[in-house]
Amino acid sequence: MKDKLLNRFLYYVSMDTQSDAFSESVPSTSSQLAFAEMLAKELTAIGMEEVTVDELGIVMGFLAPNTTKEIPAIGFLAHLDTSPEICGKCNPQITRNYDGSDLVINAIQNIVLDTKTEPELLQYVGQTIIHTDGSSLLGADDKAGIAEIITAMEHLINHPEIVHGKICVAFTPDEEIGKGIDNFDVKKFGAQYAYTVDGGQLGELEYENFNAAKANIKIEGINIHPGYAKGKMFNSQLIAMELESLLPQSEKPELTSSYEGFFHLTNIHGSVEKTCMEYLIRQHDKAKFAAQKQFFQNAVQSLQEKYPAVKINCTITDQYYNMREKIEEVFFMIAIAEKAMLDAGVTPMKIPIRGGTDGAKLSFKGLPCPNLFTGGHNFHGKKEYAVLESMEKATQTIVNIVKGFAEMLIC
Repeated sequence: MKDKLLNRFLYYVSMDTQSDAFSESVPSTSSQLAFAEMLAKELTAIGMEEVTVDELGIVMGFLAPNTTKEIPAIGFLAHLDTSPEICGKCNPQITRNYDGSDLVINAIQNIVLDTKTEPELLQYVGQTIIHTDGSSLLGADDKAGIAEIITAMEHLINHPEIVHGKICVAFTPDEEIGKGIDNFDVKKFGAQYAYTVDGGQLGELEYENFNAAKANIKIEGINIHPGYAKGKMFNSQLIAMELESLLPQSEKPELTSSYEGFFHLTNIHGSVEKTCMEYLIRQHDKAKFAAQKQFFQNAVQSLQEKYPAVKINCTITDQYYNMREKIEEVFFMIAIAEKAMLDAGVTPMKIPIRGGTDGAKLSFKGLPCPNLFTGGHNFHGKKEYAVLESMEKATQTIVNIVKGFAEMLIC
């Protein structure tokens, strides 16, 4: 299992499958579609059935039940794309039998995994660390999840003595730009319950995430020759800065953790005449989320009233919601996953996701879908790494979840 995982993962991360938030195509990049077609061939080769890739880049494959026992159909999903923020074609490096010292990724660029700032590294002494060469991200998010799902399916096919119901597998595009599940056909997928394999370090089990919204602000100022500007110029850039100053300065991503929400300025560009801004608004609690959006609207409105000659347009769009309210209705899924981890020798860590997941959107589409660990760390950056032994545990956890559903007394 370990060798198959490693070989699959190394091959997958060598392929550049970045998504593109500015693309109008679906999937947003042709490289994702090529990757999807390659994975479909691999699923067919290991013995999966009814394997398809649609024109939107969604891969589906199935295992028929090998028992007459009434077992719910379960699914496992991962995403094809890597973050558009940084180069996605990786030249992966392998450090075997990690010795517990600082791990130099790129000496020339002084990119180092320092055990003082990365203390979790020390729990992997003696294990195999897969990391970048400092020129790209690794792509464990979520190619580790893909490798683990396929390896688990191959294990089940090769061990027919493991009783299971129908198993549904899907790989979807454009998760990193929030569009991966928009066109996903839950009915066609056919699972009653599912898990995304898209989490981080060993043991993560996630069933609650942020409520999320995006705010787009356009400020149209008035430009006048600066020599004659008194009482006439309204610099849209300065008004944009003023808007930022009206928001709680402690509620930023870099200053918050756990269940604390934030306002995150992700993009700003402009001139005296016109400035555009983009914010992410995040909060776990539904009531606080509504209050947070209203606070933002009030801040914009106060500036509009202060500067009536200026046009300020603000559009806030909800992106996804906290899946906890859906998972609480089927909490036995969490109990099954916890036991599956324990049986694999893993201590479950139930933590809130400080972000989103395809599982959140799927849960609100009617398919409850908590999230499992992959064994990766430091996603979306040059210091991203994955631990091979953790990936093996993730694969074992998937197999154990299949066993857990087969052992259910009540479906």
